[in-house]
Amino acid sequence: MGKNMKYLLANAFVLIVFLILSNNQLHVHAFSEQVIQRGATGDDVIELQARLQYNGYYHGKIDGVYGWNTYWAVRKFQNNFGLKEVDGLVGPETKRKLINTTKYYKSFVHEQIRKGRDFTHYGGVPLKIQTAPSEELRAKWRKQTEKNLAKNVPPKKQQAGQAGQGQKQAAPKQQAAQNKQQTGKSVQPMAVNMPGGFSQNDLNLLANAVYGEARGEPYIGQVAVAAVILNRLNSPTFPNTIAGVIFEPGAFTAVSDGQIYLTPNETARKAVMDAINGWDPTEEALYYFNPDTATSPWIWTRPQIKKIGKHIFCE
Repeated sequence: MGKNMKYLLANAFVLIVFLILSNNQLHVHAFSEQVIQRGATGDDVIELQARLQYNGYYHGKIDGVYGWNTYWAVRKFQNNFGLKEVDGLVGPETKRKLINTTKYYKSFVHEQIRKGRDFTHYGGVPLKIQTAPSEELRAKWRKQTEKNLAKNVPPKKQQAGQAGQGQKQAAPKQQAAQNKQQTGKSVQPMAVNMPGGFSQNDLNLLANAVYGEARGEPYIGQVAVAAVILNRLNSPTFPNTIAGVIFEPGAFTAVSDGQIYLTPNETARKAVMDAINGWDPTEEALYYFNPDTATSPWIWTRPQIKKIGKHIFCE
């Protein structure tokens, strides 16, 4: 083999190694493996906001907090890029599409955050002149977010509730994170997912309860049932775990008659996610009942908020 050929092969080998290492390096800096959703915080959310801002979908502050502005930006991105799920959940498919269509200048972004600077991360704008979004742009984005919320969450009115025993509602409480209990080991995630520390078991139980209690109800009624369970979780007068709330004696008909063990459908699971993401059609109700089948005189004494489907929701 000639000298030139050996030289070329050596260079080709070095180039291949470089490309492999570069690709691995890029992979290291492109999100963690967690699904990111509203309520999450941390480096994954910083990268998400920066990438969404790069192609013009997000105009808010890059602060690592997955709030409503980020949620609607994700949904718009998912819709415009034809992703299968337009749900605000940032899983492998959404991450892949973001990575393929944007750039993320990680060092620049984290340096600005460390120094407490307001800045943007728009594609095509040199980093040295990236500045904070104008107040006009912020106002426009807030207005669009409010419009999106109004379209998806019915306006507040007057009445709502559920069968079981009762007490009044009180200030919210934080549910402790359950990841360590679930896995048996401590985990340091890139983003804190599942608002309030919900586990996969919590989500499954919630879906079972919604399906068992309200599968014949309109979709908003199914979200309402999930919201009642979450409202109880946030009340000091009820158990402080999802399982505790659902299996509290006499609280839910689906537990009493065994329908809690039916396999939930995707509609029930989606209703659970909408409730977790902040949609409460009940206006903070702690109880609900079906006036056609209710046998407890006590439930009629609860202040009623509204009727959704066949259920009356109460304080």
